[in-house]
Amino acid sequence: MDRIPFHVPSLDDRDVPGVLEVLREKWVTTGPKCRAFEEAFGEFLDGGRGEGLHAIAVNSGTSALHLALEACGVGPGDRVVVPDMTFTATAEVVRYLGADPLFLDVDEADFNLHPGAVEAAIDALAPEDAARIKAVVPVHYGGLACDMDGFEDLCAERGWSLVDDAAHALPTSHGGRAIGTWGRATAFSFYATKTLCTGEGGMVVTRDDELAARMRVMRLHGISRDAFDRYRSDEPAWSYEVIAPGFKYNLGDLQAALGLSQLERAEEFRRARARIAARYDEGFSGVEGLRTPTHPPAGDLHAWHLYPLRVEGGRAVRDALIEELAAAGIGTSVHFIPLHRHPYWRDRYGLQPGAFPVTERLFAEEISLPIYVSMEDAQVDRVIETLPRALERARVNATSS
Repeated sequence: MDRIPFHVPSLDDRDVPGVLEVLREKWVTTGPKCRAFEEAFGEFLDGGRGEGLHAIAVNSGTSALHLALEACGVGPGDRVVVPDMTFTATAEVVRYLGADPLFLDVDEADFNLHPGAVEAAIDALAPEDAARIKAVVPVHYGGLACDMDGFEDLCAERGWSLVDDAAHALPTSHGGRAIGTWGRATAFSFYATKTLCTGEGGMVVTRDDELAARMRVMRLHGISRDAFDRYRSDEPAWSYEVIAPGFKYNLGDLQAALGLSQLERAEEFRRARARIAARYDEGFSGVEGLRTPTHPPAGDLHAWHLYPLRVEGGRAVRDALIEELAAAGIGTSVHFIPLHRHPYWRDRYGLQPGAFPVTERLFAEEISLPIYVSMEDAQVDRVIETLPRALERARVNATSS
């Protein structure tokens, strides 16, 4: 019996020509393909409806988020709101800048931060602590959008920067607008497991001209001219200026060529994932002890980066189910181990499980199922047929252990 992996990147022969073109041109670092990718990405998000959406290609979603917060002026003494239910990168970039994350519990229904809950949590702080809040970083969990209009209103009222983590959210929309067109800046990831894959890579987008200019400079050592400009222009190649202590975050043309090819099929990828999610929904409806994911309002898009199924019975049952599925040749994962459970965050900030009751409950129940473009109907059927029986065995094993 063949194993069904948790994830397979959506790569095929259509991705080859662009990469070969870069190799033949012999310009493999940041250059014309990267610029073309940036332009195409901005147009894809904005749908040709407006001008001024800057897209800046970088080497990871983490870099994108770091650049955005740095450009927003986050620094020592500041605090940045992040969800406890996320990957560590969301919070670690705050520490890069000498600031401190403020970890908040997420919503039971969609695993996301909600504006009202964020507002209430900040209002409950001592005034001197509330005054330290500089930015809010909502994470669109699994590809389901946060309430971005609510966050825009809240951040405008309080004077905070809204920088959303869209590592899961391409393409995703809220209120008929693409994620990436809200807030001050948005960070995307093109890591190997993401819906658009360049192996490693990311993009930060903004409509703020000053933010864009700062991020472009900081992306490559704080140098005022990138390598392609220097070596392909009429000016001397050695002439440049360092105007800030920047980072090494640029994306190469090899990855950009792959990104261009993948971007052409982004909507195809989303539809394929949505079809699998719909089949899972139907297959697991009525199965006692399973809770399928929340969907967006009608008219909005869900990227379906994850299919997070909830399993009643607590962690013992969930963990036993993972083992049963593994034995049946089906790969799964868990998203996420909450940040308050990791030694660094727990010990530095004195985080306790009791402060995050919803996140604790979600962590104990969540299992991420395989969902990727090349997944065959027979594989989806096998997951649907196998899981209920595996759950029955998992309950028995959890009770007897």
